Amino acid sequence: MTDKPKRPMSAYMLWLNSAREQIKADNPGLKVTEIAKKGGEIWRSMEDKSVWEAKAAKAKEQYTKDLESYNANGGGGEGGGKKAQKRGKKGKKAAAPAKSKKKKEESEEEEGEEEEEESD
Repeated sequence: MTDKPKRPMSAYMLWLNSAREQIKADNPGLKVTEIAKKGGEIWRSMEDKSVWEAKAAKAKEQYTKDLESYNANGGGGEGGGKKAQKRGKKGKKAAAPAKSKKKKEESEEEEGEEEEEESD
């Protein structure tokens, strides 16, 4: 069974992956986060990004084809389970107050029964 195709990288990420080593070489001693910030500054100042945007568009086309093929072959079944689990976790959090409310009602009923027994 094949895994679901990964989403394609953006033009910026494609460029950053190719430029990261050069940024490191030009700015020795920068931390990983600082390299990413420097890359962002360089990307924003670039005037011609068409090469990277074209590569990103090509990657997106390939991803779309791969995803269609993946879905046509049954979609893997397990991939959808992850999303269901995430939703399930949120559902449990939302259900927790209802449970405590139910427990509160049960404890109030028990108190009411105890009061009736005492009055007998």
